[in-house]
Amino acid sequence: MNKDYLSITPEIKEAIEAGRPVVALESTILSHGMPYPQNVEFAHKVEEIVRAEGAIPATTAIIGGKLKVGLTTEELEIMCRAENVGKVSRRDVAVYLATGKVGATTVATTMMIAEMAGIKIFATGGIGGVHRGATETMDISADLQELAHTQVGVVCAGAKSLLDIGLTLEYLETMGVPVLGMQTDDFPAFYCRKSGFGVDYNVPDVETAAKILKTKWDLGLEGGAIIANPIPVEYELDFDEMEGVINRALEMAKEAGIHGKATTPFLLSHIKDLTKGVAFASNMQLAYNNAKVASQIAVAYSKM
Repeated sequence: MNKDYLSITPEIKEAIEAGRPVVALESTILSHGMPYPQNVEFAHKVEEIVRAEGAIPATTAIIGGKLKVGLTTEELEIMCRAENVGKVSRRDVAVYLATGKVGATTVATTMMIAEMAGIKIFATGGIGGVHRGATETMDISADLQELAHTQVGVVCAGAKSLLDIGLTLEYLETMGVPVLGMQTDDFPAFYCRKSGFGVDYNVPDVETAAKILKTKWDLGLEGGAIIANPIPVEYELDFDEMEGVINRALEMAKEAGIHGKATTPFLLSHIKDLTKGVAFASNMQLAYNNAKVASQIAVAYSKM
């Protein structure tokens, strides 16, 4: 049944069938996280990084009633121009497919599509999680439930620092999701290498990360895993300074009545403005770094 809705490019389909390394990439970061045409340049750069490491990039989206795995130049342009492109999480997928709407895939939806296609590794910027104040609002990203149930390894720079990272990690522990640190004991906070919280296990290299993923799935254990990959030192921002910026952005969101799926794009946009673009530049660099490490893990996994 899934095959009726999946549209996989010939290159990616051939790679999957041959057991060659493929890395899934989301499209929300393009449609809702970056301005045009910088997002086009970013998308091409990420794909170049994946290929340079020996893997095949697979950017996902929902277009024309199909779950796209790999985009043509024209489809990528549609996602980057972001005209009438929705932000699609798991609950929205059936609606967008049935009505033919164009949708950008979040972490949750990209994981779902990757599993359907047979892709085991996914590179993103930072996962969603438990939002600050969630004890009152119950604002918890669907990314966490997807990680609990979908067999995909997610390489990220931790959770977005605008979240309640402590509660996010507690949630992941409850749902049995391993949090691996790529050569680090500290769970990164997106723009910052440290959040004040630890990871479950410090993995010394990509081969160990790949072996842990393979072992988990060989055992039939449900769900994915996080490979937390800190932002490179030269692009790291000051934690205390970013806390001040984030708190101001949160106040702005409250004043504007922003909630639900509009929250994260609103906050990231205002954090970019409040830091005069510095946070945006760091965001791009951590995403490049995650694509590189994810590709290395995918290559190691394919050899197993």
